[in-house]
Amino acid sequence: MPDPGEGLVEADVVTWRVAVGDTVEVNDILLEIETSKSLVELPSPFAGTVTALLVAEGETADVGAPIITIDDGAAAPAAAPRVGAPASTPSAADPAEARAVEPSDGMSGAGDGGRRVPNLIGYGPRTGETRRRPRKRGADGDQQTHDQLSGTFATDVPVSRRTDDRVALAPAAPAPAAPVAPLPAPGPAAPEPVLRGGAVLAKPPVRKLAKDLGLDLGTVTGTGPGGVVTRDDVTAAAAAAVAPPAPPVLAPVAAARVDGAGDVRIPVRGVRKATAEAMVRSAFTAPHVTEWLTCDVTASMELLERVRARREFREVRVSPLLLVAKAVCLALGRTPELNAFWDEPAQEIVQLSAVNLGIAAATPRGLVVPNIKGAQALGLLELAQAVNALVATAREGRTAPADMARGSFTITNVGTFGVDAGTPILNPGESGILCLGQIARRPWVVGTGADERIEPRWVTTLAVSFDHRLADGAQGSTFLADVAQVLGDPGLGLLF
Repeated sequence: MPDPGEGLVEADVVTWRVAVGDTVEVNDILLEIETSKSLVELPSPFAGTVTALLVAEGETADVGAPIITIDDGAAAPAAAPRVGAPASTPSAADPAEARAVEPSDGMSGAGDGGRRVPNLIGYGPRTGETRRRPRKRGADGDQQTHDQLSGTFATDVPVSRRTDDRVALAPAAPAPAAPVAPLPAPGPAAPEPVLRGGAVLAKPPVRKLAKDLGLDLGTVTGTGPGGVVTRDDVTAAAAAAVAPPAPPVLAPVAAARVDGAGDVRIPVRGVRKATAEAMVRSAFTAPHVTEWLTCDVTASMELLERVRARREFREVRVSPLLLVAKAVCLALGRTPELNAFWDEPAQEIVQLSAVNLGIAAATPRGLVVPNIKGAQALGLLELAQAVNALVATAREGRTAPADMARGSFTITNVGTFGVDAGTPILNPGESGILCLGQIARRPWVVGTGADERIEPRWVTTLAVSFDHRLADGAQGSTFLADVAQVLGDPGLGLLF
């Protein structure tokens, strides 16, 4: 189990994409895991045959623990040692030594022109001692190595390789020193480019297109050279589909169970477990203060309609959350105390130069809070695009761990559930969080003096919680008032 993100020590196995006996290539997806932050697909760092799955679906594995066994053919007999070769030269006939001399940095070495391509966080270079197989020297040794690394799979675009291409990788060897199971002989070409491991011949852009369309590449017949699936093949197959594919259902890793008393017990794992731990840590380490303010946001709702009508925003989903996010960025510029964190070891308050604005997103697996790096520098269109991409990725469960790290301030929107307001809890390490309630039509007093009258207006309630170690009531109140003023009169944002 590699380290799929910063500071993670375990992950839950959600779905295996391979079975025992399947043949896999480098970068073929082996399984899908759920960390405390998101779903992650793990690619294979080796090519070979799956011999064992060591962790069942729904179980938790520690980082560094073995989860799968792949026979990469390293136990094949090696050529006789050269005259004068060091006695300590490892032999491929010894499986233990063969594993020791394989590249330990988790990067592909064959079939990519000799380039070292990192696969995933956690497959990087190790800090411990690494032994490597010494290069064979002689008239044909270097040429053999060169042919294995570059000549066999020379191509200008990486595609999944056929299973029978692996035969070309095996170097010629003398009589075996010990019985070794022979590689399976290549059979007749299949009518479709589908491999035992579920891989197909397709370029990465074509794979992404098929994934976006919800299309299984294994059902598409490739018309490109050598049976490669092309973009036209994918679009044609999608157009011929009788009905659109159902969206993926993100089911919990471990299903709930009913005990003898009829009570439902739900295992706490993954995102839900991380959220529970973070909220307890935040609630009992940071002294929370929460303030409330109800305000008239009719001008913002009118501005929202004008923004939606503009040509550059027609392809972007625009919601009140966008204007709230912009108002928060402007208000934080005037109240830097709420864009800071408490450095406990140094006993210092660190006020940040950039606003990494978190947006709380409810997903089937729990609440996640990815953030937009440098949100204060984005224009309204760029901010809208960032918010849309962030929320869509979070709901699919594909948020990268880096997108949820180093947040400085968060917005949570409970108004989508018809709730007026709430008392939000800080994300650990952040100084503030704003809760946006529903925006509804309410009677409101407008005008002053003799012009006072009651009109139906768009009204919402804002609630901000902040760390009282970082900011006093004056700074928290100033921030909340600034957000309300910008939402009540967006033109005031020009003065900030």
